Amino acid sequence: MGMPVRHLMLSLRAPWSWLSPRMLLGGRLALPASQRMAFAPPWPTVAIGCGRSAALLTRMLHTLTEGRCHTVQILDPRIEPTHWDTVIAPRHDGLTGANVLNPLSSLNPIDDAWLEDGRQASPSLGHLPRPRVGVLLGGPRTGIHIDTDYAQHLAERLLARRQHEGGSLLVLTSRRTPAAVADVMRTALRGIPGLLWTGPDDGNNPYPGVLGWADRLVVTPDSVNMLSEACAVGCAVHTFVVGELPAKLARFHHSLRKADLLHDVDDDAPAKQAPLRETEAIAEALRSRILAAQSM
Repeated sequence: MGMPVRHLMLSLRAPWSWLSPRMLLGGRLALPASQRMAFAPPWPTVAIGCGRSAALLTRMLHTLTEGRCHTVQILDPRIEPTHWDTVIAPRHDGLTGANVLNPLSSLNPIDDAWLEDGRQASPSLGHLPRPRVGVLLGGPRTGIHIDTDYAQHLAERLLARRQHEGGSLLVLTSRRTPAAVADVMRTALRGIPGLLWTGPDDGNNPYPGVLGWADRLVVTPDSVNMLSEACAVGCAVHTFVVGELPAKLARFHHSLRKADLLHDVDDDAPAKQAPLRETEAIAEALRSRILAAQSM
């Protein structure tokens, strides 16, 4: 947004945490006493919140400032979007309205400069044999089983493809990845060029370097954020889906596939694809909305 930033990490007390963003009664008492001084005047020109807890605070600011603060809420707040000046909700959420912006994917910082920083931070990855296949592992969620059976089948497909094309496998787990899944990958990929990062015990997280150096990315189907960031890189992106996806996530996958941005793990795909980068366009749309509101 090109504006000075003040970043607040605030937590709500019960019962506000249970009912956010619906319960306005009590105002700043929703915050622990130690945090109330942070949420106080002078109020900002623009307030951007992300997630259900933050939605209560951005909604309160809309009232506290009598509309002088442009309130922005990222992700579907689960109540009418008219309680904010702007709501940014991904298309698959199905939220619409005159003040709603609908990117296809989740917002993220990935652009050419970010990827170059990643390559410079992990230069050794550039010496691994090509194609360098980045593998991003998420974890189970409602309707999706990321378990040892899933990991074994995914590893078999990765190794089968590597058998005829060579290259290296750069595998990263996330905080949601079960330890047993990491163990399966560790055993299956023993002796294969590349890396397996499962946490701080393996050193610094090489995630930016893996995205920066990857010739292809394979992402488990559970995470909108991981898929969005992978599609922002500009290389082919694949996933391995077992069974039916939950409806909202299925809509997101369908949109990516329709745009030729996501492919099955066994499919051939062009090595390069147009990167999906929407953050700057959303920021520009938000700037335009703020200027229009200020001129009224």
